[in-house]
Amino acid sequence: MIMDLDAAATGSPFAPYGTPVRSRLLLGTAQYPSPQVLSDAIRTADVSIVTVSLRREAARAKGGERFWDMIRGLGVHVLPNTAGCRTPKEAVTTAQMARELFGTDWIKLEVIANDDTLQPDLFGLVEAAGTLARDGFKVFPYTTEDLGAAERLLAAGCEVLMPWGAPIGTGRGLANPYALRTMRAYFPGVPLVVDAGMGAPSHAAQAMEMGYDAVLLNTAVAKAGDPIRMAAAFARAVEAGRLAYAAGLMEARDMASPSTPVAGTPFFDLDLKA
Repeated sequence: MIMDLDAAATGSPFAPYGTPVRSRLLLGTAQYPSPQVLSDAIRTADVSIVTVSLRREAARAKGGERFWDMIRGLGVHVLPNTAGCRTPKEAVTTAQMARELFGTDWIKLEVIANDDTLQPDLFGLVEAAGTLARDGFKVFPYTTEDLGAAERLLAAGCEVLMPWGAPIGTGRGLANPYALRTMRAYFPGVPLVVDAGMGAPSHAAQAMEMGYDAVLLNTAVAKAGDPIRMAAAFARAVEAGRLAYAAGLMEARDMASPSTPVAGTPFFDLDLKA
């Protein structure tokens, strides 16, 4: 079990929409070798929130019911998503169906613009977010690092933002760390979750060291040689990154700086003729 670092060590708890959760690692539930492996990975990493695709589970019929029973048995928060939606209308309809099926007003909102990059359609995302927020949903929008879009999503009623690290499933890590740092600095009081593109635990640690509140990933764990161990590795990386951020990282320097001061160090003038 991953150790539970107290709030005094890691700063304020992660509490999306006022709901405190113990883990800052969010996991997707697709592509695992088996339901048992998925369940073991969630338990081992002590994950609090998992994302679920309505389309995938609905297509499984009775298999989807068994999957849902397993998720409920884990005692985690379910974050349904609108994966695969291409229009605001399609995303809103999917979110409404998810609320009925999973009994939650949380929704991870995805409106995809491009099939090759799975980049969010920022215009459609803002439109759908506003519609869902007015309907009582607590929206977790999958977005980019665009500050203008972020401001519009917040104005539409979102209280959490989920900028991508890199395109979904690429494993490339944080493709634009400068933009992510800027976003964190620009919205200091908004819960921010880096979503998608991470392939190694070090990528998650990097995001947390920047001050992000959590990370969400799927493929890097589900497709690992050993998903259970990889889930544990990501959980430890998230905790390490958060603890480092709370401790205060040293600033990078252009020149070397000795760790041992030379002032006052004794020097001996040896008489080599003796």
